[in-house]
Amino acid sequence: MIESDVAALRHDHVFLGADHRRNERKVWFVIVLTTVMMVVEIVAGTLYGSMALVADGWHMSTHAGAMLIAALAYLYARRLARDPRFTFGTGKLGDLAGFASAVALALVALLIGWESFLRFADPVPISFTQAIGVAVVGLAVNLVSALLLRDAPHHHGHSHDHDHHRHDDHHHHADARAGHGQARDNNLRAAYLHVLADALTSVLAIVALLLGGAYGWLWADPLMGLAGALVIARWSWGLVHDAGRVLLDMTPADADWEGEIRSAIEDERTRITDLHVWQLGPGHAAAIVALTGEDLSDPAYYKARIRGICALAHITVEVQSRPAQSA
Repeated sequence: MIESDVAALRHDHVFLGADHRRNERKVWFVIVLTTVMMVVEIVAGTLYGSMALVADGWHMSTHAGAMLIAALAYLYARRLARDPRFTFGTGKLGDLAGFASAVALALVALLIGWESFLRFADPVPISFTQAIGVAVVGLAVNLVSALLLRDAPHHHGHSHDHDHHRHDDHHHHADARAGHGQARDNNLRAAYLHVLADALTSVLAIVALLLGGAYGWLWADPLMGLAGALVIARWSWGLVHDAGRVLLDMTPADADWEGEIRSAIEDERTRITDLHVWQLGPGHAAAIVALTGEDLSDPAYYKARIRGICALAHITVEVQSRPAQSA
């Protein structure tokens, strides 16, 4: 009987995003598009004698590599989601990949900025007509990729209901509303920012090529490059900040999870002595709550009180109850 009860109370720790498989497929498809365009730019640049196209082709290879990191992170997280060696599952692997991609994005911004600075000092001849044609095709590919990778708002704030068992000392999964930004998939966001950065550089390159071809303004090309580098660096910093907060178990800046839990539980006879809330993966959070007070209820009661807060998927409640003092 005891063994059957224990088996019934066992649970998994799968905290992947609701759209994990869909996002994984999208990233692989965009990798194929980016790789094909990369090869086209390098070959075209070599044939037309345009170093700008060759450089942009190799620049696209860095984004393809970053998206490969994202795709492999999805694959690895999915295949090892039930591996018991991961205490709280593999939901944060996407944030780790997003952080790494953000660092790569910062390096891309630095390289673009440095190359632009060099071109101010030593302008290079450009085959405007051919370069514009290929840049327009590259922009189209980047825009299609960006649309594929854009994380639509209606995919946020949802987690799956896995509340098969009620536990006093372990956890439950619940279909609850997510806190602000908590369901964001930083891995998909990183891939999206990489193709968006490519699209931005393509737009700026087209503008610079048009100005250079019409007025001979060779300085427009490095100027646009510097502008693009600054924007990409800003995107990189935002992604480093958001992914880093998740990896360090910080709550979202625009959410007050601890305050909501205290408001739901504490009263004149119940006090929280220890409270930890953190994110497990896109759309999943965990909480450890220690309570003290007079004639407290069992842990299941308090779990029910906080079930709808920040999509809590794993809850541990410790109760230290003492008898009420007689008047």
